[in-house]
Amino acid sequence: MIDPLLVTKGLTRRFGGLKAVDGVDFTLMPGEIRAVIGPNGAGKTTFVSMVCGRILPSSGAILFDGADITDMPAHRRVRLGIAYTFQITSVFPNLSVYDNVALPVQRTMGDGRAPHADVMTALDKVGLADRAAMQAGQLAYGHQRLLEVAMGLALKPRLLILDEPTQGLSDAEIEDFVRLVRTVAEDATVLLIEHNMPLVMQLADRITVFDAGRVLAEGTPEQIRADAAVQAAYLGTGAGEAA
Repeated sequence: MIDPLLVTKGLTRRFGGLKAVDGVDFTLMPGEIRAVIGPNGAGKTTFVSMVCGRILPSSGAILFDGADITDMPAHRRVRLGIAYTFQITSVFPNLSVYDNVALPVQRTMGDGRAPHADVMTALDKVGLADRAAMQAGQLAYGHQRLLEVAMGLALKPRLLILDEPTQGLSDAEIEDFVRLVRTVAEDATVLLIEHNMPLVMQLADRITVFDAGRVLAEGTPEQIRADAAVQAAYLGTGAGEAA
């Protein structure tokens, strides 16, 4: 029997009197492409921020590959194989595209080196190898999002968390992104926050629906599409049909 890669137990985060995430039990299997969806303010980004260590939980536990990482700082989680791309582009605009990818690898390896092949492979996967020498700030917004994905891929993660990665991408770029994620999933597990419902339905193996900080539903795209509670809370009749 295959053990889960990621498990959360009763994971909760309070901000004052507000429970942004409220007692979430969550299990992610190795090699899975899991989408997390829900309305704005549902707790999705807070949840994945706790998984990657950017925010510590108020209560509950996080297990990665069977080890308790609940109180582990973010940089140590990266070394374990958890990479997270931000909802808002976080590239260094004054550095080259190449250096943006090399920098997180250098930090993670801790020895000042970033293997050239690893950097170029990551850039090639997202279609930016020919822009390696360009200043990152000169890239179009959609390409900056892809650069951020490359920054995560260069770390060779076991778990790649993508927060709204297709925001600002053209339809053609989204098609390329679907192929990219499927390629990534051959070697890593993918946890994806995404509002593009047709993309989610096409790409995800399973979907977890958040609402008001809790898990409202979980299942295959077909199960989620047919779930009346999900349609009422998030998808809506039109969105469900469109997806």
